[in-house]
Amino acid sequence: MRKISDTIARLTALQARLAPQAATSGVSDRLHALARFGTNPGALAAKFHVPDGIDKGAPLVVVLHGCTQTAAGYDHHSGWSQLADEAGFALLFPEQQRANNPNLCFNWFLPGDARRGSGEALSIREMIETMVATHCLDRNRIFITGLSAGGAMASAMLASYPEVFAGGAIIAGLPYGSATTIPEAFDRMRGHGGPSEENLQRLVQNASTHEGPWPRISIWHGSADPTVAPSNAEALVTQWRGVHALEKRPTRSEASGRHTRHVWHDAEGLAAIEVNIIAGMAHGTPLGGDGLGTPGPFMLDVGISSTREIARVWGIADADKREPAPLRPDAAAKGERPSLGLSAAEKVKVDATTRQPRSSPGSAANASGVKTIIEDALKAAGLMR
Repeated sequence: MRKISDTIARLTALQARLAPQAATSGVSDRLHALARFGTNPGALAAKFHVPDGIDKGAPLVVVLHGCTQTAAGYDHHSGWSQLADEAGFALLFPEQQRANNPNLCFNWFLPGDARRGSGEALSIREMIETMVATHCLDRNRIFITGLSAGGAMASAMLASYPEVFAGGAIIAGLPYGSATTIPEAFDRMRGHGGPSEENLQRLVQNASTHEGPWPRISIWHGSADPTVAPSNAEALVTQWRGVHALEKRPTRSEASGRHTRHVWHDAEGLAAIEVNIIAGMAHGTPLGGDGLGTPGPFMLDVGISSTREIARVWGIADADKREPAPLRPDAAAKGERPSLGLSAAEKVKVDATTRQPRSSPGSAANASGVKTIIEDALKAAGLMR
């Protein structure tokens, strides 16, 4: 077992990194409330955006915010509604409530909220059905994305309702079912423990009776993420390779500047899984360079617009109007087994623009007791109600 002093230090540092932000400060709210959407066992709220004059049969993108964020705040910073207006697709933003989680984290680690037919997962499914029926959207082009706890809940939705989604994008998230208790969730975020390769794959196979086809998976992670360890990106690839029947080695790997991408193609030559690693990026959504959104807490300007890139991969929006720098093949594409992580030097090289604030581990310990510190930190992480 770890020493209590180490646990306190790590919890206090996590508390500082996830300290509640002024989520609505300076945020323009372009979303409307989805007041009625069937049964709501997860007690979630819902917002949506449908561009004027949208075509019948347009795609739907479901967007899940991270801890301490709101639907309006995540949309403002990520630029999803801007891109929806440009490209002509609808948006659904499930929104966590403080009564469910004090820091607005989706409860991805609670089985009753993450599995098919119950809790928050069922609430989100009901919202999707209401949006599709009300706005005559294309059932074959429903996609989901999320950041951090929202990314972990996106994992849960993709596993629990794979027949619903054509694709999903998980940003700084975790594999479905990798944690079912508070201690497990905290360890998985730090990159400790977790199910075996076989069990990770079995979790998706057993989450529903679906037999395929399976949603395409896009994974995004910063190499210097101090909140959700980058090893979770590799675990996500491992989890989804099973149902897609893919080899361990990607079929293509390429790199440009800070951005490295590994792609696994299926038997038909389609990109079934891709993982994008941003060198030196901390915990957050990659933004920059295309006029979508604006930087903010956990919304990081690294010169790469994940919003537009994700939509491009899904085929619902054009690529950046500026010609992107070409990705060059790396060693993995030449037959060497790739590592989804980066070198130790790259992991510690964090730009000032991407670093999240840290705290002195001892300061909070001197101010209050051990129990209070641990409880406060777990609540800040969204791991305790």
